[in-house]
Amino acid sequence: MKKLLFFLAVPFMMQSCNDQSPQTASSDAAPLDALFERYWEEREQMFPLEATSHGNNKYNNKLTITIASSFRDSLGRFYQRYLNESAKVDTAGLGDDARLSYDLFQYELKKGIEGLSYPAHLMPINQFWAFSLELPQLGSGSGNQPFKTVADYDNWLERLSVFPAWVDTAIGNMRTGIASGWVLPRSLVVKILPELSGVIVKTDVQSIFYSPVKEFPDAVPASERERLTQAYKDAVNNVVNPSYKKLLDFFEQEYLPKSRPTSGINELPGGDAYYNFCIRDWTTTSLSPDSIYNIGEREVARIEGEMNKVKEEVGYKGSLQSFFKFISDNPKFFPFTKPQQIIDSFWNIKKVEDPLLKNLFANVPETKFTIRQTEAFRAASASAEYSQGSEDGSRPGIFYVPIVDPRKYNCVAMATLFLHEAIPGHHYQISLQQENKKLPAFRRFLWYGAYGEGWAHYCETLGRDLGLYDDPYQYFGHLSDGIHRAIRLVVDIGIHSRHMSREDAIKYMMAHELISESEATAEIERYMALPGQALSYKIGQLTISSERKKYQEQMGGGFNIASFHDEVLKDGCVPLSVLRSKLEKWSK
Repeated sequence: MKKLLFFLAVPFMMQSCNDQSPQTASSDAAPLDALFERYWEEREQMFPLEATSHGNNKYNNKLTITIASSFRDSLGRFYQRYLNESAKVDTAGLGDDARLSYDLFQYELKKGIEGLSYPAHLMPINQFWAFSLELPQLGSGSGNQPFKTVADYDNWLERLSVFPAWVDTAIGNMRTGIASGWVLPRSLVVKILPELSGVIVKTDVQSIFYSPVKEFPDAVPASERERLTQAYKDAVNNVVNPSYKKLLDFFEQEYLPKSRPTSGINELPGGDAYYNFCIRDWTTTSLSPDSIYNIGEREVARIEGEMNKVKEEVGYKGSLQSFFKFISDNPKFFPFTKPQQIIDSFWNIKKVEDPLLKNLFANVPETKFTIRQTEAFRAASASAEYSQGSEDGSRPGIFYVPIVDPRKYNCVAMATLFLHEAIPGHHYQISLQQENKKLPAFRRFLWYGAYGEGWAHYCETLGRDLGLYDDPYQYFGHLSDGIHRAIRLVVDIGIHSRHMSREDAIKYMMAHELISESEATAEIERYMALPGQALSYKIGQLTISSERKKYQEQMGGGFNIASFHDEVLKDGCVPLSVLRSKLEKWSK
């Protein structure tokens, strides 16, 4: 799932609903609801790209330069203003739901202020998540930006016109980063260069930004098509190509020579404090680096034991390492010759699980779902991902599958990947959250990595219940994904806290899972670019799995798996401590 947000660097602690406010008690939540509404409307204006992704089309022509110092200053004042206003709200008589919303609201505001204290904006581009990667997807017509009417086409041109200023701001920030020591590792910078050059085209009609005018919808009249076609050509020639060329030249000539040879974020000035923030941020826990590292090592050992059982089940006599090689090399695991065959295979996985989902879920989303191949310009460095549908249902949830060469696409882990990124993983969780009109708007779009990624990783464990792991090799693919997330705990902590080198992290990963050197390199470099993000999956999954096991044992025959899943999902994303509290109440 593609999301990058800042979270408060302390574990979430709900205040007791019985805590007394210094003000007069009241059961009326109307002032609080009004506060939430004002906050959300103002926030949507400040983050118009997010508004577009939410299906709010009022700001589709706007682009805020969120990496600018002036914007960050305004954002800090915005957070503080609403924090001060929320502190004046009478909370003594609020019901449980309203009190949870209040506590989460304050948590969000505090984490926003905390996040702004770190100079992450001085590294505004990396090879995995960057606006320079998001922009072509928006402009292609296949992403969140709508291209249905003449106004839509003009809105995009207006939004795109701000991109040169964004580029200038990014370059200025990176120059400040060079001067202050906040620069990317060299191994990441060299991966950014082809991403930038790949957007630059010799002729405007070759550009991904030209795609929307290749096939106009019926709502765009013939009288407007010639104007728009020329305007989109001009945008490619006068906005897109010069801006990406400027970025490419800067990275090649200035930034690459000043990039650092080290791998971990702790090598930057104040990097240790920033990484500790990232850990608490992504896991919503107070776990120490050492404790997470130890959890990772234990999980790696446990899952390796399960892998050996599968190896024995299929009659393979060699070592686990040689079994990895067998699965990596055997042609029967590479049955594809065309990208569409891979997409069709994922649709077939959905057909298998569809009739069984009702056994595990009483509530399912209304948001539509589809599968698409990842765009070529970003496929080489992209992972499979889910892009949320719009709140109004006009845009489906999209499972993106990167396919560089279909002949090299291994089918072993396809089932577990679909469970995670698609159904019932991200698509169920995010769609149900957005569709829940009982939640205030800020909660319908809230994201905590430990909950969201933890849920998706937990969904990988449901494969047997959904008829997808009957083949031992598909189950081995599930174990491969499980150990992959456990390895992340070891190498993420190792890189950013224990001075583990990029090369040693790659070797560790290859020694413990089914993965090629190029795939392992891309994964390790992802963790280098996004410190702490990779910790959220396994920490969240272990929490949900342990809660399920606990209540299965406590409740015996009274335990209902569909009810358990509905309780986990019904309030949307929450910190893990809140999830535990919710489940405790549910069990009684």
